[in-house]
Amino acid sequence: MPYTEPYDALDEKTRDISRAITSLKEEIEAVNWYNQRVYTTKDPELAAIMAHNRDEEIEHACMTIEWLRRNMDKWDEELRTYLFTDGSIIEAEESAMGRTGSSSPKSGSSLSIGNLKK
Repeated sequence: MPYTEPYDALDEKTRDISRAITSLKEEIEAVNWYNQRVYTTKDPELAAIMAHNRDEEIEHACMTIEWLRRNMDKWDEELRTYLFTDGSIIEAEESAMGRTGSSSPKSGSSLSIGNLKK
């Protein structure tokens, strides 16, 4: 498992979060592989098996996202903002950030990643 900081400097919860994120990346990668195979095979039975495998990987990814929502700050807030919404995802983001209008920055405005003082 790749750690960017010294292993001993990380508490157990941070290591678990790293494990979950690594697993999530692997599940999403597997979804992509199986999905490509579904649409490239000429054998209908093999396509059905691959679709089943892909859907299992989606289930695993969703379970991991839910674990992250429960165990890592910010996931809950962001998932509540974007999941199961209707309309434009960009408008949902602008609404969450207290902005309205075009998704492109107006002249003179600064680009930022949000308020880091929270």
